[in-house]
Amino acid sequence: MHTLPATIQSRVQRALRSQLVERLTTPHGIDRYLEAFNPSWSVFETRARVTAVRRQTEDTVTLTLQPNANWQGFKAGQYVRLSARIDGKRTTRCFSPANSVHAVDGQIELTAKINPDGVLTRYLRDHAAPGMVVTLSEADGSFALPEQRPERILLISGGSGITPVMSMLRTLCDEGYKGPITFLHYANSAGGQIYADALRAIAGQHDNVELLRAYADGEGGELSGLFSHQQLAAAVPDYAEAETFLCGPPGLMNRVESTWKAEGLEDRLYMERFTAAPMVLPEDSDAEGEVRFLKSERLATNDGDTLLNQAEAAGLRPDSGCRMGICHACTCVKTAGRVRDLRNGAISDAGEEEIQLCVSVPVGTVALDL
Repeated sequence: MHTLPATIQSRVQRALRSQLVERLTTPHGIDRYLEAFNPSWSVFETRARVTAVRRQTEDTVTLTLQPNANWQGFKAGQYVRLSARIDGKRTTRCFSPANSVHAVDGQIELTAKINPDGVLTRYLRDHAAPGMVVTLSEADGSFALPEQRPERILLISGGSGITPVMSMLRTLCDEGYKGPITFLHYANSAGGQIYADALRAIAGQHDNVELLRAYADGEGGELSGLFSHQQLAAAVPDYAEAETFLCGPPGLMNRVESTWKAEGLEDRLYMERFTAAPMVLPEDSDAEGEVRFLKSERLATNDGDTLLNQAEAAGLRPDSGCRMGICHACTCVKTAGRVRDLRNGAISDAGEEEIQLCVSVPVGTVALDL
């Protein structure tokens, strides 16, 4: 379906979404039949076929993906949720496309840093190959280049946080942006830097792009060591005049944010975080009541753990991803009862609402549409 002309493709999509087709394909649905012909075909989901796999560093894997016709594109800086079935369970994580939004082939590029304890990133490292099909969400997030491009731009990244700002840089270059851009990147070493070759090529081709690399081991970069106000002022003296886009590990982001706040520049700093605030479980002695899993007709005594852990302990396999409230893969409808959000301690109302299982603990008896 992806290779059909747009007008024909639109008509086919409308026909396949009709009530008649829904009735004829019950109980499996039209997508089950389409994927028998091509796993990337879907009427309702955005699926993507892996077209290339490369490993820029020992601890990363970069995928080039060709999405199907349901893909609506993204803004430079936004992220998508990538899902794959692993041992029968759908697992999800957030990744930021690193390519320009103006890529002429319609493909997107995602780079994953391998988490030794992560299910999905290890799976991609070991199994990703051309032809593999994954599922994507629509692009999300407010961290994005504004439609009215700023006159002066500072991009700051650390480690794998380079991906969304790499997309911003590539997009600006494709648009012929003429304003000054400073790209300030932090990594442990030159050999461990993602997109090192691409950055050098861009800086060599575009006179308005200044590349500053700071390596913790002090070798090979224009700068060395960790971010500091003194380092920034010496390397980028006009930083206060720039619109700054930041993504990286918590330590870097906290230092940059503190510097901007101290100088009253918060409204010129835009950030993307892919780590959550620490979560603290209430004491076990506070746990009471039951957890009722309505669809599966199961019942468990509330042990005070997160609803995701309690569901898994009860033998269920709900979709999940980051397990820290970022990717929303474990979103579920709570039909009754109250839950505490571990990120901020807030207690919900007792009525029906969507909750995230991984950051919610029951306050008394709770019923879930699970």
